Amino acid sequence: MHPYAERARRMLPGLWAGWQLCVALLATPPLFALLPVHDAGRIAGRMLAQEAYTSLALGVILLVLERLAARRAAEAGQGSQFSAGIVLALATLLCTIAGWFVIEPMMADARAGHGPLSFGALHAISATFFGIKGLIVLALAWRAATPPPPLSPAPCASD
Repeated sequence: MHPYAERARRMLPGLWAGWQLCVALLATPPLFALLPVHDAGRIAGRMLAQEAYTSLALGVILLVLERLAARRAAEAGQGSQFSAGIVLALATLLCTIAGWFVIEPMMADARAGHGPLSFGALHAISATFFGIKGLIVLALAWRAATPPPPLSPAPCASD
């Protein structure tokens, strides 16, 4: 794998975790403390939409980079082509799609009194997916911070 790709694979999860923590802990709570609930919800929804699209992009990029790293390790005889990093990247994509692109549209209907679940229940489900995604991204960042095992040299044709 190209050294820049490896650096990106190791750097992106930490940046992504910081982005999620900023949205969850720094940006959203003051909105509800300072603004009327309707306005705060509208602004928070906009920020969470941006976070969801960013998460999709970062998840796909990280999935590709993890796949390249797993293939390189498999070619060196030091692992499978399906790594834990790939599973974690796929899990972040699943949480993003389920939490924002499936649950959030249902929340608008629930606000209007339609649908089988209340707005509060759907909000709790969406927040749970967001929290799980945050934990998975932190796990990816933790894994990326550990030094990689040295790759053994490829066998020579003369051996």
